[in-house]
Amino acid sequence: MIEAAELGDIVAAVVEEYLGARGKTGRKAPSAIPSAIPSAVPEETSPSCVRGQAGKDEPVSSREILPVPERGKNENQGFPAKAEPVDRGVKNPGALRRMQILTHARIGVGRAGPRLRTETLLKLRADHAAARDAVFRDVSRELLDGLGFPVLQSRCGDRREHITRPDLGRQLSAESREILLRQGEKDRDLQVIVADGLSSRAVEANIANLFPVMREGLGSRNISMGKPFFVRYGRVAIEDEFAESLGAKLVCILIGERPGLATAESMSAYLCYQARVGQPESRRTVVSNIHANGLPAVEAGAYLTDLIEKILQNKASGIDFKK
Repeated sequence: MIEAAELGDIVAAVVEEYLGARGKTGRKAPSAIPSAIPSAVPEETSPSCVRGQAGKDEPVSSREILPVPERGKNENQGFPAKAEPVDRGVKNPGALRRMQILTHARIGVGRAGPRLRTETLLKLRADHAAARDAVFRDVSRELLDGLGFPVLQSRCGDRREHITRPDLGRQLSAESREILLRQGEKDRDLQVIVADGLSSRAVEANIANLFPVMREGLGSRNISMGKPFFVRYGRVAIEDEFAESLGAKLVCILIGERPGLATAESMSAYLCYQARVGQPESRRTVVSNIHANGLPAVEAGAYLTDLIEKILQNKASGIDFKK
């Protein structure tokens, strides 16, 4: 089977020969033939953009982009995270290869005729299946037993209701509310909640490494923390009910985020100072992309400790909080 790039070369050669023959007859040939396939990356001398240390886009030559070591395989997630094969039609395959290593986005994947390459298609299906599994499966009982958190539940009766009724996921069931009032520790500086949210795999992949670092750091800074709880079928705003019920100054919910095709193991932390039910979302401070290829769980635990201390000192979160 002839590859698309090879077919393009053949067609270009035939056209060039044809135009040369027409030129010999005295007929005017076009001065240039537009390329049928645009270049996937700029020439070596064309400016590119990379993210600078200050968070600004800086124009640099593509020669200045240094090669980055290839990320290792994440055993819990589909296929190994690696760059796609470089298409033969690309003018600067080295630059494209470095771009592919820097991101999990599917760039420069090429095609076989009108279809995706087999490897690309298989990875796409595997990532989609991993995302679906993360949404529909529950956090393992072994993990919950190891954490030792009391398990509560929102007003959602099952996983499908949790997906279709976000409003019910923001409220504790009557039985869980009684458990919270009976077992919860009141008037603490911080109340931590862990919730499955839309990715049970995010909780399983990160919480065991994140929470011990966070707990130790808070203890060393004399920040009092109430007994943590786990909430099944929970949404972010359920932390507001914890704040009102227990009188905590600050609440922090560690929750699995909606999975994408790059990762199904991304967790986020939502913090709110003096939270109240029905408050605007702008009052929350968010730390996102906590996963192996983003902000690692151990680093996230240390960062959250610093952030919690600063929020308590400033007595504000969300748009009112300034570092």
